Parts: sequence; structure tokens; C-alpha cells
Amino acid sequence: MMSKRHNLLAVLGMGLWLMSPVLHAGSKTPAAKSMVLQLLLQSADKKAQPQLVAEFDLASLKKLPQQSFTTHTPWFKDPMTFTGPLMRDVLASAKLKGNSLSAVALDEYKAKLPFSDAERFDVILAHSINGEPMSTRNKRLLFIVYPYDSKKELQSVLYYQRSVWQLKALIVE
Repeated sequence: MMSKRHNLLAVLGMGLWLMSPVLHAGSKTPAAKSMVLQLLLQSADKKAQPQLVAEFDLASLKKLPQQSFTTHTPWFKDPMTFTGPLMRDVLASAKLKGNSLSAVALDEYKAKLPFSDAERFDVILAHSINGEPMSTRNKRLLFIVYPYDSKKELQSVLYYQRSVWQLKALIVE
């Protein structure tokens, strides 16, 4: 269950992930430790490892057009204002298209999303809540957030389960 998956290991895992060397696509030098999101492409051969297509640090995500909306969520008592780039803009910046996405959190929690969610809804990769940068205490640096109050269909467990916090990677299939 999503509410039980945050624990000390997730916090420690974030530290290890941020400290581990990551290679930029096409580069032989380690990426900066500030990388917060990887975009990967899974080939038709599901046994093959997904290929790194792009990486983003927080500054590069903030250079994309930013969206904000206020919505109710099952995780916060009051409506919260979330800010970040649209998921579709992040995927488009890497020229990625597919049928589905696997959203992977730091603690390896995974949620499968149809690629069409990024096109149909104004889903954002939130880096701020109520104008404050996100942290491990409030769902980490990135949180997939749907505009739940905009459509009744988004106010369901199906979409809440797709709302991955502590997001570290999107794998396009």
C-alpha cells in the first residue's frame, strides 16, 4: 500500500542513488549528483535493460514550461498547490513516444501508466508544493500529480496509484 511504503530505507536509498555515478547518454563521464529524473526506453525485448535516453536535474526541469494547479489529494488534509512541468513536455523534450510508462520511485515502487495519460490530462511532475521545494518529508523532489479536482474520473484509486512520489525514472515502453 502506498502509504506504508515510505520508511528509513527509502530515505537511505535516495542518498545512495544521488551519490551514485550516473552517465549522461553518449558520455563517458559521470553525471552531476543533482540528477533527479532519468528517461529510459524499453525495447520490445523485455529481457533487455532499458536504454537511457535523457536525464534531468532540477534546474533543467524548471527550464521547461511550468504548470501549477490546486487540488485535493488523499495524502494531504487540505487542497495543495503543485508546480512542475507537464509530463508530456518532459517526454516530448526527449522525443519519446510509446504505449505505456513505468514510473519508478526511489524505493523501487513501480506504477504502470498508459502513455495516453500524459496526453489526455495535465499531469505534472511536481517539484514544489504550495510554493515550497519538495523534500523526502513531503514526497521528495518529484511527484506525479494528476489534476484530481478537474475531472471526477481522476478521483479514484486507479489514478492515485499512478501518482508516484520520490520519482526517479520513467521507462517508456
